[in-house]
Amino acid sequence: MVEVKLLAYTQFTPDLKHIIPKDALEPEYVCAIAARTAITNESIEKMLQIPTEKASRSIEKIIGYGHLSVVEHASFTFAIWDFSRIVSQQLTRHRIASFTQRGQRYVKVKKPDVVTPPTITDKPELKKLFDEAIMYSYKTYKQLLDAGIPKEDARFVLPNATKTMLIMTMNARELLHFFNLRLCARAQWEIRELAFKMLEQVLEVAPTIFLHAGANCMIGKRCIEPNPPYDECRKMVRLVKELKAKYITRQK
Repeated sequence: MVEVKLLAYTQFTPDLKHIIPKDALEPEYVCAIAARTAITNESIEKMLQIPTEKASRSIEKIIGYGHLSVVEHASFTFAIWDFSRIVSQQLTRHRIASFTQRGQRYVKVKKPDVVTPPTITDKPELKKLFDEAIMYSYKTYKQLLDAGIPKEDARFVLPNATKTMLIMTMNARELLHFFNLRLCARAQWEIRELAFKMLEQVLEVAPTIFLHAGANCMIGKRCIEPNPPYDECRKMVRLVKELKAKYITRQK
């Protein structure tokens, strides 16, 4: 099962923390200052002291207008592990992001450690077939290493199911785009699970921004997917709605 931890996010420098409101949600507050820079002639000193509630309203309006460049000023860094290299290939398609992945060129794979799809886990005969293929792949990898083949070449036989780890940084605008694609019921199940866990964590530190996150059907837009799996769609809409409800209650 994929695991994720929010490691860091945009914050003010220590010398400014005593100036901004104590209850400020710093990623959002930075974005609110950026927004006010565009529409007012206020000094930075004055903008640093706007009430948190006013900052949140500014973010709400800006996102509502579709001016998402403002939320690019907030960034979030995640550690992600125990997921397949299949997902890492999907993640790196999000090009407005930074990635550092555990490699197989220098890191020796010591034992079979893979993600097994639920559709295979639930079928004993196919699970046995899957496990045999995995073990053969790892056995071949070890034999190649023992024969003196470098790790960077022996790794060619390792399966896509092999678990990996990476550090990923995205700004809030790209995260909204990521959630729009990856919380959709048609997204691959493993990256959808990752997206949900990421949303749980960013809602803690920037709820005003990420209450707008989700697939089209979750944010009041028309679904553009061909032949959507309606039962799975309803399930995902319910899960995301229940998650967001906790933060809507907090903001009132």
